[in-house]
Amino acid sequence: MGSFPLLAGEWTHTHYHPQHQLAWTRSGVLGVAAGQVNWVLPPTLALWLPAGVVHRTGATRDAVLHSLYFEPDRCDVTWTEPTAVRVDGLLAHLIAHLGKDDLADDARRRAEAVVLDLLQPLPATPIDVPLPVDERVRAVADALLEDPADPRGLEAHARAVGVSRRTLTRLFVQDTGMSFDRWRTHARLQAALVMLAEGQPVSRVAHSVGYATASAFLAAFRRTVGTTPRGYLGGTRN
Repeated sequence: MGSFPLLAGEWTHTHYHPQHQLAWTRSGVLGVAAGQVNWVLPPTLALWLPAGVVHRTGATRDAVLHSLYFEPDRCDVTWTEPTAVRVDGLLAHLIAHLGKDDLADDARRRAEAVVLDLLQPLPATPIDVPLPVDERVRAVADALLEDPADPRGLEAHARAVGVSRRTLTRLFVQDTGMSFDRWRTHARLQAALVMLAEGQPVSRVAHSVGYATASAFLAAFRRTVGTTPRGYLGGTRN
């Protein structure tokens, strides 16, 4: 068990662990970046990171990272990819219990076994936002990440970087594996998750990331992620 304070905007260096890790915060909002996927973790969610997964951890709001570590040869969880799990009151209490310095070895093993029994994967698809390498595509991506509500379409972005619409269309798919529209949707939803996890109203968040109405934003979220923002951040099946 380890506890590490993180200030808003502070990120660890890229690293991995030889053990499986369960990352969680009791307050604030954590972010975990693993490959091209960025997880947003309010206190209702924790993230299971399999041993060897390269990642970095930060905070979008001041937080304390609580990490549990499990030796792979003593763990029955077989998830091979980072997996978000719901944190209810019992799991939160067990994580705090395992943070005690004076916990006996046998008591620790019993508590760890219960934690593993409680892990339930979140029924949602993570939001991946692959970062392009081509400098023209990267210029468009950077503009959209800086301002997710940027209303310009593909044609205008193509003119801004000096290529044709057809060329930018091809380059986006070639460099990110996604169409321009799909990539922009993912970028907008990822930005929205951070604001929602901080408690901002859905209507304000929707407009902040470029949707005319909250209902349009909610429809895009459910279509992309497989559940509503409340279902995702609350770890429930909506």
